[in-house]
Amino acid sequence: TFFPMTNLRKLTDQVSHSVKVDYKIPGLLVIDTPGHESFSNLRSRGTSICDICVLVVDIMHGLEPQTIESLQLLKRRRCPFLVALNKIDRCYDWQPNKDSPIQDTLAKQKSHTVREFESRWQGIKGEIASQGLNADLYYENKNPRKVVSVVPTSAITGEGVPDLLLLGIQLTQKMLVDRLMLSEALEATVLEVKVTEGFGTTLDIILVHGELHEGDTIVVCGMQGPIVTTIRTLLTPHPMKELRVKNEYVHHKSIEAAMGVKIAASGLEGAVAGTSLLRLEKEDDIEELKSSVMEDLEELKKDVDKSGKGVHVQASTLGALEALLDFLHNSSIPVASINIGPVHKKDVIRASAMLERAPDLAMILAFDVKIVPEAEALAKKAGIKIFTANIIYHLFDQFKSFMEEKKAAKREQLYSNGVAVFPVILSIIPKNVFNKRNPIILGCEVKEGSLKVGTPLCIPELNFLEIGKVTSIQNNHKEVKVAKVGMSVAVKIEPSNDQQSHILYGRQFDHKVKLYSKITRDGIQAMKDHFAEEMTSEDWKLMSKLKQLFIRGVQHW
Repeated sequence: TFFPMTNLRKLTDQVSHSVKVDYKIPGLLVIDTPGHESFSNLRSRGTSICDICVLVVDIMHGLEPQTIESLQLLKRRRCPFLVALNKIDRCYDWQPNKDSPIQDTLAKQKSHTVREFESRWQGIKGEIASQGLNADLYYENKNPRKVVSVVPTSAITGEGVPDLLLLGIQLTQKMLVDRLMLSEALEATVLEVKVTEGFGTTLDIILVHGELHEGDTIVVCGMQGPIVTTIRTLLTPHPMKELRVKNEYVHHKSIEAAMGVKIAASGLEGAVAGTSLLRLEKEDDIEELKSSVMEDLEELKKDVDKSGKGVHVQASTLGALEALLDFLHNSSIPVASINIGPVHKKDVIRASAMLERAPDLAMILAFDVKIVPEAEALAKKAGIKIFTANIIYHLFDQFKSFMEEKKAAKREQLYSNGVAVFPVILSIIPKNVFNKRNPIILGCEVKEGSLKVGTPLCIPELNFLEIGKVTSIQNNHKEVKVAKVGMSVAVKIEPSNDQQSHILYGRQFDHKVKLYSKITRDGIQAMKDHFAEEMTSEDWKLMSKLKQLFIRGVQHW
């Protein structure tokens, strides 16, 4: 949304009368970042399409995970920013004063309302400090270069908004003079790719520097390769109107930075949001431009797992895709394929290839994109899970929750089937034999490893005689799930088949032998894949010892 200076003067008039302001900039171009991770992209060029940022913090909730992530991003990029402390009108008994400067409206509030505001502000000030930054209300800030300026606002009543706009103008004119100097060299970033009625597929771009004309040849990044096309139409919304919202557009033969522009041209269907737009000049090498626009996407494609096994990832922009891939990489989750834009049937078909290669990874993570009905129906039929969210953290939470549930179910299956077995060696306490047959109930001491409910037991000294499975463990007459080294417990052993039901303590075995968990090759692999975090170094040493014992003593083990 472009705010011309004439409108800004009207909006800030109530504040500026008490502060001498020399308006030098022609206006403000405001970009709403949700869904537009472009400002965090272009990492290789070390630049950003933002000169100054406004970080919105809810006074009722303080710093939320996404707020902290944005804060860290701004710190890493050394990007100047203000904090809008929003929803002040939610303070108890707040008396709204539409579009009023914040100090004026605070002066009109009741004492208990001001106290609540102060209390909430001090709490958030502490949260900001915990992130390594000092902050003050902007009208109390004596050092705006080193201390973050905070402006209390209400998006509903407009209170504090004049202060926010005026402060933005003051800080940019005072501290960012060099950055605000326009350059003739073209710099533009694609924000969105979408179909616009009457124009076909269009690009919403931010023109940061330079000038664009109808008839210019442009080069943009495409999912299937670079796109070279000619600008047919240049459009902008009317001042104070948002580019993304359907409006009557203003046509231009040429347009100068900085401005949000809609470009109509042919062949834009596969263009990638969040990438650079370049213009072909007479002296330029077209192949060099093609290579340049594809750099960021080609870099991300390196994150695709070479084994061909992994999840399918889809996002609205290159920046969003980068964030998803970073998360999956840090979580050691392989990615087999990527795409940008709505999820279509072809994406589901691509993901379904995992049903044979790696069924656990046959899923799609879709951030801030639509799922076309045909794709949704095919995914349901094929058994492909699609995770969707418009907030990246919600998508992460959904995926992590699903994977944890799936992991827990797999562990339970392996455990209940007797495949996954923890290594243990038990000695029998002869004076504590409570029942000799079906079920056998013995007092035992854990000599090595961990005894868990479900553990199958055998006796290597008696030709690996299998005596049954542990169905109950009691310590001091209380049921426990696990018994560690040194514990003396009552162990209930029930037969797993008819042959074991005839085993009698005192006939086939007695206290002179030790009881071992019965392990298998598949079981050892299951422990490595699904229970490694529960195994100690001592457990692994015992597992290795038992493995050698079974290899020597069991034929075809």
